[in-house]
Amino acid sequence: MRRPYLSLSLPCRLLLAVLVSTLVLPLAAPQSAPAQVIVVEPPRCDPVCPEPVFLGDQLEIRSHRVDVAIRDGVAETRVDQVFFNPNDWIGEGVYLFPVPEGAAVAEFAMWVDGEPVAAELLDAEEARRTYEEIVRSLRDPALLEYVNRGLIRASVFPIPPGDERRIELAYGEVLPTEGGLTHYRYGLDTDAFSTQPLESASIRVEIEAAQPLRAVYSPSHDVSVDRSGKRSAIVGWEAADVRPDADFDLYYSASPDPLGAHLVSAFDPTTGEGHVMLLAAPGIDPAAETIAKDVVLVLDTSGSMEGEKIVQARTALTSVLEQLAPGDRFAVVEFSTGVRLFERGLSPAAAADEAIAWVKRLEAVGGTDINRALLEALASVEPERPTMLIFLTDGLPTEGETDIPDIMENVADNAPDNVRLFAFGVGDDVDTLLLDGLAETHHGRSFYVRPGQPLDETVSAFYGSISAPVLTDPEIDWGSVSVDDISPDPLPDLFAGAQLVALGRYDEPSETTIELTGEVNGEIRTFTFPNQRLSALPGNEWLPRLWATRRIGHLLNQIRLHGENPELVDAVVDLSVRYGIVTPYTSYLLTEEDILSSAGRNRVLEQAREAAAAPAPSSGFDAVERAQAAGNMAIADSSSGLPTAVAMGDGSVVETGDLLRLAGGNAFLLSDGIWTDTRFDADTMVPERVAFLSDDYFALLERTPELAAAFALGDRVIAVAAGVAYEVTPARR
Repeated sequence: MRRPYLSLSLPCRLLLAVLVSTLVLPLAAPQSAPAQVIVVEPPRCDPVCPEPVFLGDQLEIRSHRVDVAIRDGVAETRVDQVFFNPNDWIGEGVYLFPVPEGAAVAEFAMWVDGEPVAAELLDAEEARRTYEEIVRSLRDPALLEYVNRGLIRASVFPIPPGDERRIELAYGEVLPTEGGLTHYRYGLDTDAFSTQPLESASIRVEIEAAQPLRAVYSPSHDVSVDRSGKRSAIVGWEAADVRPDADFDLYYSASPDPLGAHLVSAFDPTTGEGHVMLLAAPGIDPAAETIAKDVVLVLDTSGSMEGEKIVQARTALTSVLEQLAPGDRFAVVEFSTGVRLFERGLSPAAAADEAIAWVKRLEAVGGTDINRALLEALASVEPERPTMLIFLTDGLPTEGETDIPDIMENVADNAPDNVRLFAFGVGDDVDTLLLDGLAETHHGRSFYVRPGQPLDETVSAFYGSISAPVLTDPEIDWGSVSVDDISPDPLPDLFAGAQLVALGRYDEPSETTIELTGEVNGEIRTFTFPNQRLSALPGNEWLPRLWATRRIGHLLNQIRLHGENPELVDAVVDLSVRYGIVTPYTSYLLTEEDILSSAGRNRVLEQAREAAAAPAPSSGFDAVERAQAAGNMAIADSSSGLPTAVAMGDGSVVETGDLLRLAGGNAFLLSDGIWTDTRFDADTMVPERVAFLSDDYFALLERTPELAAAFALGDRVIAVAAGVAYEVTPARR
């Protein structure tokens, strides 16, 4: 679904066009969910209006709050927005709310400053005429995304200069369910409609299902999920001073089975390439199938940990010990110049209080003997139970064995296969290659706690998410279909209340039976999911880019940890260009004007290879930044959080939004003043030209509606649909 819009809140270029117009026309919004717009009448000024040439004086959105209640697949959405008029004249017009594509709107109501107002629902054909009329009048294509959608329209009371208006809209819809996953969408993409950030934005979704909830997942935003009961959950997202650039998507499933698994897929018939996501989620009751585990805590207490760091480290270990389950066992190792143990071997969870008292007495003094500490910790591991080794350090090895490859080899030689190593680097003076290498080799993950960030909260939250394993060493059998380039690889263990999100590629759409196999308390268990379909149709535009994000993160980690490899670098560049994902090796794709030709691509490849071959520091600010970025990309569950600005080789910083946009799930680069689809091959494709806002332009959009999102970018666009390139050229005025 798309967000609500006010035409007074339109982008500056649209607003100014309306101000100098003599028409009062209804305006629309982008396509993915509701979007509110107020179309503004000409200002009333006495004696004469000033020239509307300033850039900041459009309606400001003070707040945008969305509350959603979903009951058994039926959603009621209430939108609450506060708009502010910073101008010296009255603004008034028509409020438009594009209906989510495919949404079955059952009812709606609207209020302005608490007073009900009349509103009407236009069908898709009436809405199309309205949208096209506005686009022709304003000569701005930003509303074209909505041409295939219905519309809620209402008159809006005038907004006096310096005043606010609160607009509320409520509507109900039946949500689509496919393959066991129910999908909710709300439009938040405001880039095309506002040059000002939202002061505050939030979405809260309450879900209640007739059967126990399994997966609750957003591919678009980093959300919090509070599972308040077996059949209910609260999903939240909020931000301040933000310009949302993606619509809000939420999927959930419900099933009486102990483990639910569902597929989301999309296929591009032009390229013959499909992408699939497997969502697997157990219930939230950890007592039912929880696996007994061992936890080994290894804490750096060298002199550099003195002060707040050692205080937070003690709190972090205390939190982990307090969360041990009755059947768990643990060990605590602290190290500096030497190594000290709470007890030799593993202790039962009942001894946690005694260990907490021991931890609270730890002091920071001495050097850093990482090698010996890890070997002492591994000596307590027993191979028959899942073991989590949590390693906290703030520095480099300075005592004993200090050679990083030798330390990693020693750990590998002494760590049984059941060990999962989770490394926490505190501050910037850590060896990222050591921590990332240990985590990768031993099927764990590395975390970096930057200066000023709370170590105790980070460790406590992490352990809470992995404290109740229900399936270890999981493997997926995709049945009769071939799925390649799966991420993550290997798959992580599955925990109560969490979910497995696996992404991959396929080239033959079909129906299949999927099996998920793993170990539960020493026994091999297989969960079978028949009648799973890999789609033969396009859709789920976010899915290929999310897969590419993870793939790039994985490749970047391989380059960092194992050295420059031309094939890996070439793969990073290809994926970066195709999906518009900027990395440290491909920032030049934003400034290479000929990037979509073979010559331009080769120049970027050469620059990327040189960057990858250059010696990279393993510690320090830049090293930690790169480690964090690649690590986060490799496990990304949503497309949010990708870089919005990149540092260039000359030290300048380029905002990615100035040169890179997403439209209809595809990436567009600004090249020579033209927004160009990255699927366009300048060497082999000759685009069909069409004049901006001409009759042929609108006829093409009616025949090929998938071009609408691309054409909404501006009056100079090259877009590809079904393997054919089209170029929008400026109209003659």
